[in-house]
Amino acid sequence: SLGDIGLYFPPSDPKWAGADSQLLLSQVNRLICDRGWQISNIDTVVIAEQPKLKPHIHTMRDRLADTLKIQPEQIGIKATTHEKLGPLGREEGIAAYAVVLLAS
Repeated sequence: SLGDIGLYFPPSDPKWAGADSQLLLSQVNRLICDRGWQISNIDTVVIAEQPKLKPHIHTMRDRLADTLKIQPEQIGIKATTHEKLGPLGREEGIAAYAVVLLAS
């Protein structure tokens, strides 16, 4: 119920252009914690033909855990491709989906 991310980091505000995503994530985590919630776990899927993410998943997970002040075991990151289908398969973009379970 905190609203959409554009409320906090509007794309029309030049101060967010090129912002460090870890900083944004840290600020969102603070919003969550300030309301008495904590992250129980995170499950993510990244869809990209390139770059190949498998060699980077442990580093990504450790960095997210450090930023969020949780254990790496609380974070699942999966990488897959779009099998050359559609815009993602043509390498015109990358998609990411995340589900976060919060506990009070």
